This record gives sequence, structure tokens and C-alpha cells, in this order.
Amino acid sequence: QVQLVESGGGLVQAGGSLRLSCAASGRTFSYYVMGWFRQAPGKEREFVAAISRSGGRTEYADSVKGRFTISRDNAKNTVYLQMNSLKPEDTAVYYCAADGALRSKPMVGILFYDHWGQGTQVTVSS
Repeated sequence: QVQLVESGGGLVQAGGSLRLSCAASGRTFSYYVMGWFRQAPGKEREFVAAISRSGGRTEYADSVKGRFTISRDNAKNTVYLQMNSLKPEDTAVYYCAADGALRSKPMVGILFYDHWGQGTQVTVSS
């Protein structure tokens, strides 16, 4: 089992930046592919980004490519989401998730992830 705690959300103006962090505890962090998802009011939870266990492979949703960067520090048991050029449509609760199946590549489907954090609110004002 792994426990996930997100931080770093907040209110930012359009064009600004935020960095989200997700601290993991419990089972060895490097066992897990890690992902970020988001859910806006009235919408389904959607994939944002994912990173392989070693950090060598990443995947991004088309809507955030070129603006967001996912990274991880296995020594610190933490995954990050650097968000630049934020837009009002990026407003959502952002969730960190872990895929514990020892896969070799990051997965984009929500059903692959079996551990979730509590979420952190990101609000982008226009």
C-alpha cells in the first residue's frame, strides 16, 4: 500500500505557474508508475500526465503538452507537476495517483491507477 498527499495548489492568474507535489509513503515509491489527473466541476476525472517508475518515460494529455511537466524524485518519494502558462480551463481539483502493477510504461487510463490522493484545488483566474 502507498499513501499519497498532494500539495501546492492555489489561486493563480492566467499565464502564471504552479508546481504541485505529491508525497508518497508506505511501499517502495519506485515500484509505482505515477500519474496526475484532474476533475473540474460537473466533469469526469481526466488524465493529465504520467511518468514511468524510473522517470525515463512520460505521457501527457494533448491539452497540457508543452505547458506541463511531470517529474519524480525517487529518493524523496515525491512526484511533481510543473504547470506553466496556466489557463482558466485548467481550473480543477488535481489528484495524484499510483499504479502498483510494476508496469514498464506510464499508463493514461484512469482504471490502471489503484491508489489516489485527496486532491488539491487549482484555480486559474482570467
